[in-house]
Amino acid sequence: MNSLCIALICASACFAADDPAVVAFSRECAAKAAAADKAGTMVVQGKDGWLFFAGELRHIGAGRFWGENAAAVSKATKPEDADPLPAILDFKAQFDAAGIELLVVPVPPKAIVYPEMISDAVSPGPDGGRGVRTPPRLDQYDREFYEILRQNKIEVLDLVPPLMSARGDEGGAVFCKHDTHWSGRACAIAAKLIAERVKDRPWLKDRPRLELSAEERQVTIAGDLWKALGDQAIPRETLPLRFISMVGGAGPVQPDRASPIVLLGDSHTLVFHAGGDDMLATGAGLADQLAMELGLAVDMVGVRGSGATPARISFYRRSQGDKQYLDAKKLVVWCFSAREFTEAQGWRKVPIKPR
Repeated sequence: MNSLCIALICASACFAADDPAVVAFSRECAAKAAAADKAGTMVVQGKDGWLFFAGELRHIGAGRFWGENAAAVSKATKPEDADPLPAILDFKAQFDAAGIELLVVPVPPKAIVYPEMISDAVSPGPDGGRGVRTPPRLDQYDREFYEILRQNKIEVLDLVPPLMSARGDEGGAVFCKHDTHWSGRACAIAAKLIAERVKDRPWLKDRPRLELSAEERQVTIAGDLWKALGDQAIPRETLPLRFISMVGGAGPVQPDRASPIVLLGDSHTLVFHAGGDDMLATGAGLADQLAMELGLAVDMVGVRGSGATPARISFYRRSQGDKQYLDAKKLVVWCFSAREFTEAQGWRKVPIKPR
């Protein structure tokens, strides 16, 4: 029995009855995405100045997106590339053969972490004595898919619980109100969790550590959703960022091609790191926070497009250009928006090195 058959058996075994609240929220998100599409906009306005990406809401409304459901809900250009599961299983098998660990880190939709800001039907529940009220978790279908991946020996870092736990405290929001990306705070939370997963790996223990410093500053941004909305009456968003720099004035941490760790993915790996008008800042993104938590720079293969197939093609091209590229690699952290499961143009199988 091949790995895909095993995966599909696991899929049918882990289905739970659809939660009525999940179904209602999914339908509401799908309706708002459809209305935005009809109006020719990518922006859906929520409450209290929160802006949401229509493609993200469409993903939430798609339901189960793998197996026999994939072609019906995916935006893939070819039906055979609609299902993300075969491509992810193949990617994992290639890394296993190369002796490289894979950690999948999907970035949850903003509307899953802040559902009450897009829906009148959702409200934060009781605070449980913590002084923080947390809404119900409404990403049942993503969770089912993560369980399928785990049952097929793929490590998945589920960020929904830690981000929902942190969303109401004094540290700041975990998503940008006016941008499609997570916030700098979420980058720091994710980096800490990734570091905790791998800090005891033997290949990390004897490596020299960088001397780094951290400084938090408030930064005002022009988010992509804010710019797309085009309403200058809405003030720009200001959020805290933790900037990481080399001790001694050498500036931000630069990616290291020789690092044993590769950060692979979409623009969530680049925001607050790559700078420019679209990536908003330098020195405060996920790669920078990982360097702070681990004491070493990571290698970067991040793309401004899709983290599904284009990011993996970029990884392949790097190894194609350097035949020894994979020799020093021990861990690939594959970080991309969860909406890519349905919104990507396709999930092709891509080699990790020339054959």
